[in-house]
Amino acid sequence: MNILEIKNISVEINGKRILQDINLSVHKGETVLFFGPNGSGKTTLLMTIAGIPEYEVVDGEIILNGKNITSMDVDKRVKLGLGIGFQAPPEIVGVKLGDMIKICSGKRPDDELSEEELRLIEKFELKEFINRDVNLGFSGGEKKRAEILQLLAMKPKILLLDEPDSGVDVESLRLIGKEIQKYLDENDASALIITHHGDISEYVNAECAYVVVDGRIWCSGNPERIHKNILKNGYRSCVKCQLRHQMEEC
Repeated sequence: MNILEIKNISVEINGKRILQDINLSVHKGETVLFFGPNGSGKTTLLMTIAGIPEYEVVDGEIILNGKNITSMDVDKRVKLGLGIGFQAPPEIVGVKLGDMIKICSGKRPDDELSEEELRLIEKFELKEFINRDVNLGFSGGEKKRAEILQLLAMKPKILLLDEPDSGVDVESLRLIGKEIQKYLDENDASALIITHHGDISEYVNAECAYVVVDGRIWCSGNPERIHKNILKNGYRSCVKCQLRHQMEEC
């Protein structure tokens, strides 16, 4: 069963076409990687799925849990089980990290953190940060750990992760990757993970990968094989492969 289906969507921002004829699917319990060079449209895809207003779907549709969400507001998509982790989490002055975790868990700021939430905070090594403003003065790794912590507190059915492996040190990447995989395993959840270098693939068990270049998907298939080919031959090799009619379906 597909939890997410992208059917032939094309997306524009301020009248400029960014994505063209994108088709992909994510099955229940499946992890899918989305590779591509800078400026290829990777983040646009996630923002479009999330329902950020400036990303206009001019053709096609997005199906989440069997429902057409193409024109649905962001909050309604979240209630259907969608959760997103941003590549560059913003600083939120005046909101404590501990309070944000409570909000993500469906609580009020004056409620107490549960034992489960406290354990999760400990796992992400953020106990000393819960009384600090969200991301204010945090390092790159601390911001990413806090972002994933908040996302997992929401208990989404599908995680949309925009380059969780960028701007983090090796230890933070290992921690983030292992906790993401643990959450997916324990909750039979799915994930669509954008990655530029593919480092996150060392810690999550992905079943399928797509490659996007210039706003189009050019290749799909085994994540390990695709990653090795990108490292050896670059992203343009996927374009040449497609032009030779050798595209492999997942």
